[in-house]
Amino acid sequence: MTLDPTFFNSALLALTAFGGAFLAALWLALVIWAWRDIRTRARDPLAQTLAVLVVAALNLPGVLVYLILRPARTLEEEYQRALEEEALLASIEDQALCPGCERRVKEDWQACPNCHTRLKKACPHCGKLMELPWNLCPYCATPTPGVKREPEA
Repeated sequence: MTLDPTFFNSALLALTAFGGAFLAALWLALVIWAWRDIRTRARDPLAQTLAVLVVAALNLPGVLVYLILRPARTLEEEYQRALEEEALLASIEDQALCPGCERRVKEDWQACPNCHTRLKKACPHCGKLMELPWNLCPYCATPTPGVKREPEA
């Protein structure tokens, strides 16, 4: 069987063209991926431009450099984390504090276990807890003992 050198030449040329097209498509895909990824991670236009240029200039090593240097979290993840921190701080601030020692107390405590400061008083009629300055139980409308009652008309 005779081997035709022009056939090998054209086959090698076709494989080279296919390989070149594949590498060009890979390069373009990496540049587009880096551009889309950095836009989700940074607002700074200079950082976005530099990231895309590193990937465009260095190709695969540029992608490795970009993966090492890129921000760990996206802007959305940073926003969610900030919301979670704000929610935690708000829940901590919403907890009641003892006016005597500034320690956290529960809503249903009558006295602080640390400094023995009186926090609430019980209604003599229904037994539910009331704030100390209240003169009337909001649950059963019973006035507290020692409080002057208004005359009924």
